[in-house]
Amino acid sequence: MTEPAITPELIAKHGLSTDEYANILGLLDREPSFTELGVFSAMWNEHCSYKSSKKWLRTLPTTGPQVICGPGENAGVVDIGDGQAVVFKMESHNHPSYIEPYQGAATGVGGILRDVFTMGARPIAAMNSLSFGVASHPKTRQLVHGVVAGVGGYGNCFGVPTVGGEVRFDPAYNGNCLVNAFAAGLADADKIFYSAASGVGMPVVYLGAKTGRDGVGGATMASAEFDDTIEEKRPTVQVGDPFTEKRLMEATLELMATGAVISIQDMGAAGLTCSAVEMGDKGNLGVVLDLEKVPTREKNMTAYEMMLSESQERMLMVLRPELEAEAKAVFDKWDLDFAIVGETIAEDRFLIRHHGELKADLPLKALSGTAPEYDRPWVETPPAAPLTDIPSIDAIAGLRALLSSPNYASKSWVFEQYDTMVMADTARTPGWGAGIIRVHGTDKALAFTSDVTPRYVHANPFEGGKQAVAEAYRNLIAVGSKPLATTDNLNFGNPEKPEIMGQFVGAIKGIGEAVEALDMPIVSGNVSLYNETDGSGILPTPTIGAVGLLAHTDDIIGFDVRPGHVALLLGETSGHLGQSALRAEAFGRKDGDAPHVDLAAEARHGDFIRANHADIDACTDLSDGGLALAAFEMADHAKLGATLTLDDTAAVFGEDQARYLIAATPAQAEKLLAAATAANVSLARVGTFGGDTLSFGAASANLADLSTLYRETFAKTFA
Repeated sequence: MTEPAITPELIAKHGLSTDEYANILGLLDREPSFTELGVFSAMWNEHCSYKSSKKWLRTLPTTGPQVICGPGENAGVVDIGDGQAVVFKMESHNHPSYIEPYQGAATGVGGILRDVFTMGARPIAAMNSLSFGVASHPKTRQLVHGVVAGVGGYGNCFGVPTVGGEVRFDPAYNGNCLVNAFAAGLADADKIFYSAASGVGMPVVYLGAKTGRDGVGGATMASAEFDDTIEEKRPTVQVGDPFTEKRLMEATLELMATGAVISIQDMGAAGLTCSAVEMGDKGNLGVVLDLEKVPTREKNMTAYEMMLSESQERMLMVLRPELEAEAKAVFDKWDLDFAIVGETIAEDRFLIRHHGELKADLPLKALSGTAPEYDRPWVETPPAAPLTDIPSIDAIAGLRALLSSPNYASKSWVFEQYDTMVMADTARTPGWGAGIIRVHGTDKALAFTSDVTPRYVHANPFEGGKQAVAEAYRNLIAVGSKPLATTDNLNFGNPEKPEIMGQFVGAIKGIGEAVEALDMPIVSGNVSLYNETDGSGILPTPTIGAVGLLAHTDDIIGFDVRPGHVALLLGETSGHLGQSALRAEAFGRKDGDAPHVDLAAEARHGDFIRANHADIDACTDLSDGGLALAAFEMADHAKLGATLTLDDTAAVFGEDQARYLIAATPAQAEKLLAAATAANVSLARVGTFGGDTLSFGAASANLADLSTLYRETFAKTFA
């Protein structure tokens, strides 16, 4: 096959700028081949190189005594005691999911699961954070159905419980949905597997499913804006097979037990190219690949296609040669491909051969470790104008406005399509705070949550970044766990626009300050930029996934509200309504500033909850919708009414931070109030639970009627 001539149009199609192509010519001192152009395109795109974000990602706190492995590997690793570790990461599959919702979401789940078991961990939990356009947009219904089905179709078949997540709707996502997938697994702390190759002349082994033409150029597509040619990009979306992935996991974990693995890397974005280059770069070695040895499922595949294919369920490994027979026997047993496709070399070179022809000869370090890095111009987001009015609304009318919005209605239609109980260790399912998984064979448990409030980040990136971390912290605290660490999934628009880059920088600064103050270092993550369609960007959405540890399952704070329980509000209330859910849903307004996040108060209140958990029967943090939504959700779960003494709009719907709603018996409440005085924290009685109505001062409604609205809104909108 004759390779196409390298033209300016072809270079642009590969997502390379004129300056970047000039850099390539300087590195090679010649024109690249078509395959080499594809390799540079794959490795230097935003999705793989992080060229616009590396400068700022380096500022994030990533270390701590609990951290075994921070960013840079397939997933982060955190010590949970007793020789065990939790391995976790969150990653986006936004562009593919908008083009082909089912497969885009499914392969996003598959990719994040591989990141976890590639480290030697068996996956135990999954979450997802989904952002869609408004319900009335012509694509939203199709996207919601396809994405939810894809997440469930892959995760359910693979056999991992989905224990948490978020679903939101906003016009800013009309042309670009977000699908952020999280996975966590358990491993022995002394048996973590890494991706850095070592040893010269070591076999490079291809593992898993065969290579096809699906996903060719997917990483480059994910590093560009959408326009009216979007349908032409459909072939760049991968196709997943969860049953093959299940076999691949079992085979990989079995293989690791043989001692044959020197290093191992998931084939994700940019497929064979990225996995080979990253392994070589981290080990300061070169790599030679012989592509005729790569297992393929389609005839006459070119070197370009094989190197850029993103076919799923594949891994690359550097093997101890003396254990080749044992390793191959494992993959034969699981009916998966095992092929030696190359070797490591001492020189800094990436050599690609195909049927005796040298298709690429590139300096390997230039592809990864010394890829372009930009210090993009940025402008700080201007301060939001202060609110000029505080609208007054009956508390029940305001609550109905929230419950009738798909943003705040029950998401049971979504999570009931996910298997939440497989593996039989789920202690808390989605729908009421952080998900909890028992650590099998021990008394311990792990809590998981995913959080961000994009409208806050849009109004004030710094405070919005802080708030995303603080809300994740509160969700973990509210179930009784000690927050351990975080993973971030940073979704933004075009970084070449200074105002968008300013959002990114502000959010990073806020996230960094919060994870430092709350001792929740970032141990892994993903950046997804160019989330724009026809020049219109998404809301800045830096999703925070967080993990907490419970030393004993007896320490779990339940949601067990009973008649006679006292409602206690922990934290100061000033009635902040800027960027609030009430203004958005009841009045169609997104104005004012994001709430200020007092990180010292967050830590102080978190310590109070954990120190007094034995006297707390139920707890939830206050976030969107303030006290009104928190009180309703607690009452709804218990099928028990509540009488709240507060009825002022700002007090009921304000979204001040560092606050929790607690349910306790009268005797427990007295002990908590005394402890709060001693700890110098604000704790006040705000009502009682009982009866069948929900009341805020004089405003009241039958709880069953509100619950019906809450439970039926989402299904009526999308089912």
